[in-house]
Order: sequence, then C-alpha cells, then structure tokens
Amino acid sequence: MRQLRLGKDAMDRDWAEPGLDLGVVAAHAGYSRYHFIRAFKEAYGETPGQYLTHRRIERAEEMLRSADLSVTEICHLVGFSSLGTFSARFKARTGLTPSEYRSEHVGRGAALIPGCYAMLWAGGFPSATLKKRAAARPAYGEEEEQGDTSIPNSSDRRAGP
Repeated sequence: MRQLRLGKDAMDRDWAEPGLDLGVVAAHAGYSRYHFIRAFKEAYGETPGQYLTHRRIERAEEMLRSADLSVTEICHLVGFSSLGTFSARFKARTGLTPSEYRSEHVGRGAALIPGCYAMLWAGGFPSATLKKRAAARPAYGEEEEQGDTSIPNSSDRRAGP
C-alpha cells in the first residue's frame, strides 16, 4: 500500500502536468505499468487514469467558481490538451458543461479572481506553454474511454490507425 501511495502522491502533486504518464507514475510506485493499474484499482476502486481525471475535474470546478478565466484556459491549466475531451469528462462527472457549472455556481460568494492573477498563480501565461502543448501528445488520462480500465502509455498514443 505504501508503494501505491507514492504513485498516488505523484498524481496529486503533478496533476496539471500534461507530460505525466502511466510509466512515470508507476515508476514512482516501483511497479510495472500494468501491475500498477491492477493494484491501484484494487486498492482505490478506480484506475489511475480515472483518478487523475477526477483530480483534474475537481481543480477545474474550483477554478470555474473562483477565477475569471475562459473554459479553454482552465482546460489547459488542469492538464487537458483537448477542450472537447475536457468538456465531455467534466459533464460526465458533474452533470453540467463547464459553462453551465460556472453559471450555476458563480455569484454565491466573493468576486472572481482576475484571470491575470489566476494565470500567474498557476505558473504563468499560456503563450509559451500552449505552443509546447500544440505539438505534444494528448494529456495523461484523456484517451481513456468510459469502460476502459487502463491508461494508454506514450507508445500506445503514437501508434497510428
């Protein structure tokens, strides 16, 4: 269990990194990729990809409630490289699209944090980051289908149709 927690801690710490992949997380735990998936699911009830997606959606909910950023900016800040995938996963988890979620939850507390401050807090403006991500592969956990219990690794993503 201690080893699994190391992998889970890596996901909790680096959730916004689009380069975070199954091989890296499994290495933190000292497991092979496939053994890590099986052990993680047995211990936590969901695959590492599902867990990471849930963490990212939780962070997106927080940003939608508190920061004056576009849905696209939030999508990239939480580690998704595809707005469509982000919106679909967000709606599957919350029952609302990101825009609907914001409309329903904003205005119930303090004013939104200006986007420029939120971007600086999150690690900078997306100009350089988005250029790197444009050529990057999809973020970890994005390709996972609803019924799929595994997470594709980087070599799986590069395989063509």
